[in-house]
Amino acid sequence: MTIGRGIRTAALRNPRKTAIYCDGERLRYCELKLRIEKVTAAAANSGFKPGSNVTLLAPNCLEYVEVVAGLGDAGVVVVTANSHTKAAELQALLIDSQSHAIFVHPTCEEIARAAGIISDDRVYVLGSSYDKWRDSAVCSVDIPAVSDGSSFAISYTSGTTGQPKGIMLSHRSRALSFLAAAAEYGCYGADDHSIAVAPLYHGGGFIFGVAPLFTGGCCTILSSFDPERLLHELETSNATNIFVVPTHVSALFALPSAKLNRRRFPALKTIISNAAPLPQPAKERMVTYFGEGVLYECYGSTEAGIVCNIRPADILRKPDSVGQPFPCTEIAILNEDGQQLSAGDKGYVYSRSPYLFNGYWNKPDETAQAWCNGWVTAGDLGWQDEDGFLYIDGRAKDMIITGGVNVYPKEVENALLAFGGVSEAAVVGIPDEHWGERVVAFLVSEHPELDLAALGAHCKALLSNFKIPKEYRIIKELPRNPTGKLLRRVLRDQL
Repeated sequence: MTIGRGIRTAALRNPRKTAIYCDGERLRYCELKLRIEKVTAAAANSGFKPGSNVTLLAPNCLEYVEVVAGLGDAGVVVVTANSHTKAAELQALLIDSQSHAIFVHPTCEEIARAAGIISDDRVYVLGSSYDKWRDSAVCSVDIPAVSDGSSFAISYTSGTTGQPKGIMLSHRSRALSFLAAAAEYGCYGADDHSIAVAPLYHGGGFIFGVAPLFTGGCCTILSSFDPERLLHELETSNATNIFVVPTHVSALFALPSAKLNRRRFPALKTIISNAAPLPQPAKERMVTYFGEGVLYECYGSTEAGIVCNIRPADILRKPDSVGQPFPCTEIAILNEDGQQLSAGDKGYVYSRSPYLFNGYWNKPDETAQAWCNGWVTAGDLGWQDEDGFLYIDGRAKDMIITGGVNVYPKEVENALLAFGGVSEAAVVGIPDEHWGERVVAFLVSEHPELDLAALGAHCKALLSNFKIPKEYRIIKELPRNPTGKLLRRVLRDQL
């Protein structure tokens, strides 16, 4: 039950059917199957060892799925890097993951070269050296046996200390997620057509972008997000489903009325929202615009996969809830001692399912902290009502989710402190209609007039754009409790 095997068996059912559309190109299932098999053979020919790590640095593109699936079938683990990463961030990721090769989109090649670490002969540029590497391989009749419990990918997320953590994901966890999604959402069959607009390096973006290919459907992969183009694709491609994050929804309804009106989506039956809470007013507007019986919202984490889902019948009936447990999933609200709490009591949200991660790469202590007797938590706080519906009340960690992407304050604060004149820094996330949360920095400065333009340029050189504060506040001192702990809530209350 590997990612590649699911796609290859789907190809046997209907080999000439279109599997992927992307930027005017398309791949039929027979072509996708062959490409996956060639990547697997090329990896073996190049001496890539099972269990070794390589990095993929690319936005959504035609080759993304074949790289992950083909290398996965060779037992090679793919580190799926954020395509907007900076050279210093990529360098740290390559060192920590011990990647011995990097597959890179042409738009990211400069960053990959600047990061160093990987020798030139192990930098494979999609469309040029990668194509030559892949197409020169001779496929073997016998594909290596790979345990479906082994990791096929590592997804990096920053830790609260600013140090990155690699989340190891198994073939089995994601393959079962695809099948459970097909059962829960009813839109991942052989006759369905998906639109993949979220980044494939994103946990949810990968699940909902690859699920249609695993089950024999069709997927249009958008290389970038544009709300008007999205509407056009939904209207003209007879798409049956789409996965979005709240920022997509915000941008969609920011379009002029003339661009929203007179749209018709006759085939659309499922919209899935994830990655950050979808505000209740946005849910109501989605239902009004797209109709009843279409909108779902799910909650989960990269570590736990999809944890729960709220269905169309409950989306307005249970305001602010993220739903009931996903198929084959149990949810428990535990206190700090690991004891289960009653309905209505707030605690740490844990789940137990076949979708759980394999642990954090080379971080046994952090892995142990995420687990409790077979249950996993991402550190979120929440509670369940008497009907078993889950409500998320905040995060035990200080993580900020902006545009559906995780930002950890310490990493941003470290960049701010590296700028001359900044003596203390604290970063918080505050609600934002478009981004879900926006990053705001509070600074204690040695200089009465800090050059904020220069500070912004400094951050831009060190951080991905989504991590850069959208607002700076100069204050005399940071609020702390008697033990010296920073009181971020006090800062949020000032905004």
